[in-house]
Amino acid sequence: MKNYFRKVAFGISPNEEVPSDPLNWALNQLDDIPKLSWTGKIHSEKELRKHYRDWVYGDRKVLRKKYKDNKTLYKTHKDILRHKTGQKFWESLEISIRHNEGINSSHPVLAKLWMFWGNFFAISEKDFLANYSTGPYQREIIRPNLNQSFEKMVYDVTTSWAMIHHLDNSESAGPKSVTASEEWRRRKKEPATINENHARELLELHTVSPKAGYSQEDVIQLAYIMTGWQQRWSKKNLETGNVWFNSEYHQRGKKIVLGKEYKKGKKSLAVVIKDLVNHPNCRDFVADRLCRYLITDEPTKEMKQPIIDAFKKTDGHLPAIHKAAITVAFNYNKNYKKFQTPENWFIQIAKIADLEWPPSPETMASYELGTKPTRKQRLPEKILERLGHPPYRPKQPNGWSDYSDDWLSPELLIRRLVYADRSYAFTKPKNDNKEFYHKIISKNFDEPEKILDYVFKNMVHRKSERNVLLFNHPEFLKA
Repeated sequence: MKNYFRKVAFGISPNEEVPSDPLNWALNQLDDIPKLSWTGKIHSEKELRKHYRDWVYGDRKVLRKKYKDNKTLYKTHKDILRHKTGQKFWESLEISIRHNEGINSSHPVLAKLWMFWGNFFAISEKDFLANYSTGPYQREIIRPNLNQSFEKMVYDVTTSWAMIHHLDNSESAGPKSVTASEEWRRRKKEPATINENHARELLELHTVSPKAGYSQEDVIQLAYIMTGWQQRWSKKNLETGNVWFNSEYHQRGKKIVLGKEYKKGKKSLAVVIKDLVNHPNCRDFVADRLCRYLITDEPTKEMKQPIIDAFKKTDGHLPAIHKAAITVAFNYNKNYKKFQTPENWFIQIAKIADLEWPPSPETMASYELGTKPTRKQRLPEKILERLGHPPYRPKQPNGWSDYSDDWLSPELLIRRLVYADRSYAFTKPKNDNKEFYHKIISKNFDEPEKILDYVFKNMVHRKSERNVLLFNHPEFLKA
């Protein structure tokens, strides 16, 4: 059952004892959310949003106008602005906090589920959100909800600044709203319109999925319910103000979503979310995604059913859902192994081999706003980018794929070979001998001798080849 420690977390480090009861070891991590184990400074979402505001305002309102006729000077001063706002640093800091939680926290199973939900409610690569906002959004919206209800998580995600900005809900105004007949026509000289992005993703990606059979009219009606939820806009802060409900943008009159009628007003969003998360298709969708993440690309009905039952019995209490999923993964561990995404693979390497990773809190704390980050301070972002899996930069709103085939291209596998070799640079002294490799392999694999024989029999010249052979062994690539 040693493979299980890699399936539901990131393996067992050299300094840890192998738990005698793997299932209870995992289950005991799911009720409480400990303080983040990162000992360095952690910047709030509002703090980083201010830096984002300084970037957007400085570029859009100052530099583009001042240097509109000189592209060279525009580029020069734009680079200066990047450093003034820390644009090249914050993402690496957030990845370091994230990786540290998987490697050094007392709750690595919870850390892995945190990463799952961050991808489930993904923010795509848009408008510099990855540079400033996605990491804090996952820390302050996703993580605190891991021991709450799925309903609360969906509501908090839906009304978060990052998601509203990402899906353009501030641009949505009801055709029958107050602003439609007054402000909108005055400013834009055209009829008010809704933006369907947020409503569509709430149905398709965050709750019931297309299997619920919703129609385009359902999307429109849900978009009407969501009108009014926007960022406070001002000439000084632009779109970086706090989220609020602007009743003057809200569509008046009743709305009907999936056959149920909803009244107008701020509270209607909470009511429709409650109905969506309690829809049978939502329970099935969540169970399917969890099983795909932990167990197999093609979950069976039998796999999903305990998770669905836990969801229904507890009204979507996430610890209960997580415990059911972790138990299912335990029960199917022997017969199913899941190909690891590049980020999970890399964190697993760092933990099992006790690498000096991520960059230390002291290294990241030495960064000074207004300066160019060092190569070491930018490594987290750069390594994940080159592995093809920067966690905060999925190309689409549905997040990074959890299907194995999408990670099996020759190019992506070659990148793993390269970074397995380079990982040796992070090896701590005295961790490069045969006894050390025997120790870490025996803790994390059920047939260690087979893997050890493969690693040392095929090694030719350099010590780093041990890492290349071990970290790209078929047993290591899957969990």
